[in-house]
Amino acid sequence: MLPARALPVNSRLVLLAGFGGLLLLMAFAEFDGVQALREIQTSNDEIREDFLLRTRLLERIRGDVYVSGTYVRDYLLEPESGKAEGHRDSLIETRNDMDDALARYRSLVNGQEEQPFQVLMRQLAAYWNLLEPVFRWGPEQRRRDGYIFLRDEVSPRRTDMLAIADQIGSINESQLNAGKLRAERSYMEFRNRLTIMLCLTVGLGIVLASFSMRKILGLENETALYVSQIENAREELKLLSARLVEAQENERRSISRELHDEVGQALTGVLVEMANLSTLIRTADQSAVAAKASEIKKQVENSISVVRNMALLLRPSMLDDLGLVPALQWQAREVSKRTGVWVKVAAQDVSEELPEEHKTCIYRLVQEALHNCVKHAGAKNVVVTVSQQPERLSLAIQDDGKGFNPRQEKGMGLIGMQERVSHLGGTFGVDSRPGHGTSIHVTLPLAPRPAAQQPQEVA
Repeated sequence: MLPARALPVNSRLVLLAGFGGLLLLMAFAEFDGVQALREIQTSNDEIREDFLLRTRLLERIRGDVYVSGTYVRDYLLEPESGKAEGHRDSLIETRNDMDDALARYRSLVNGQEEQPFQVLMRQLAAYWNLLEPVFRWGPEQRRRDGYIFLRDEVSPRRTDMLAIADQIGSINESQLNAGKLRAERSYMEFRNRLTIMLCLTVGLGIVLASFSMRKILGLENETALYVSQIENAREELKLLSARLVEAQENERRSISRELHDEVGQALTGVLVEMANLSTLIRTADQSAVAAKASEIKKQVENSISVVRNMALLLRPSMLDDLGLVPALQWQAREVSKRTGVWVKVAAQDVSEELPEEHKTCIYRLVQEALHNCVKHAGAKNVVVTVSQQPERLSLAIQDDGKGFNPRQEKGMGLIGMQERVSHLGGTFGVDSRPGHGTSIHVTLPLAPRPAAQQPQEVA
């Protein structure tokens, strides 16, 4: 079963940073938008309230100036003293109201209104100073000089003060327009920032979507490849299972044949010869008895040899008794003796305390490889190299046979070898070309031994 692969760490970091940055941009854009809209609304409210307050105060001042002229006129032209005093009291109240409006407006004056407001203040002061002597006039003087005073002094001054008040009103309107322009600039700045944030968010979203789609498509392709490999491995496993069953039956058939043809016939021959020996013993022919006993001994020895070879082929005892390298050397000698193929075993720093499954795996791999070299490759020379490092055990088998294409001609023997190696977590590789021999490379991982078990150098 193939191990599941996750996204590389850098891809996870990119996706995490990208989506985190996108969320931060969206949150910042929302926060900035709310703040900007609140500032714009607050600024508009302040501008509107300031304009309304200024307008109301200017209207009070303008109205008081206009009404004061009316009261002065009525005071100067009123022949009765009682009514004239009433107009004078109304004028004083108007002046007090005007002074209150001026004091409140003074706190709102800015740089552009300062000069015309000071002119208005001076003219109002001069206007009231001008009216002070009038309040001491008697009825006769009011009747004689009142109209001239109204025409020459009060009306022009009142007209000038109203003009100044209108000028201040115009400045107030210009302040309102300036506030509107500031609000518009704030809105434009907010719109520009929002546009930039939206562009960044959309751009980052497109980049993340492209990256994610590429990764998803890549994972989909890898998944399809893994599914295909799993299906192929499943088919190979089925074939391997069938081949193993067939090999098991062939092995049983071969053992049965060997036992019947070799051991059975040999033991039958021994029984016949033992009967002949019994006859010779009764005749008391000592020379014939000795010869027959020698012949029986040879037959028994041949039977023992056959049984021993069968046992060694099934599971060589020297693999358990002497270790991996002597078992491989015996196997090489047997193959060379039986087939004529020259087999050389080279071992380097191979421990005698290898795990049992590693020794069995290496032995069976060499056994299968030598079988393929003799049966399929037509090799004349085979070199088997076994080496051991602290964390791995390596095997290399190289022959000078006719070679093959591993991708197209991979037989069940190679599949079985690969399955043995994969079961131990190792790596299996075949390098071969038609006409250039075959090389098999195997690496099996070894668990590190404790320090107390490490071999010590002898001085």
